[in-house]
Amino acid sequence: GAPGLVPVVRAGAAVAALGSLLALVLGVSRTVLAMARDGHLPGALAAVHPRFRVPHRAEVAVGAVVAVLAATADLRGAIGFSSFGVLVYYAIANASAWTLGPGRGGRPLAACGLAGCLLLAFALPPSSVAAGSAVLAVGAVAYAVRGRLRSR
Repeated sequence: GAPGLVPVVRAGAAVAALGSLLALVLGVSRTVLAMARDGHLPGALAAVHPRFRVPHRAEVAVGAVVAVLAATADLRGAIGFSSFGVLVYYAIANASAWTLGPGRGGRPLAACGLAGCLLLAFALPPSSVAAGSAVLAVGAVAYAVRGRLRSR
């Protein structure tokens, strides 16, 4: 109803998306650092800058992947895929909180968080759910195969 506000809304959406992207890149780089320390990713990604104490190699690697995806992929699909991954990640965190037992909010809060994350994740576009599920399945198979090879 207010066509003059369209540029303002677009600019606001772009700024919000960039802020969210920055937060995700920094969060994912810390996950990459932890996975590299545990031996699930190349050890070079576990480096922490001696002066600034940040996982600089992991941040550069994640930033490069994001840049390639932004330049080559459909952004709506990439956002949907990313949203699915983040929601599954938080669902796992809520499932983990369930195991802590009663406490502040306890299991009912963890159950609500788990259900909410799964509901939102599977309410995303089917292509995002399919792509995210496929990546999770490939990762689970690779993790299982790697575990069996290490145990031998």
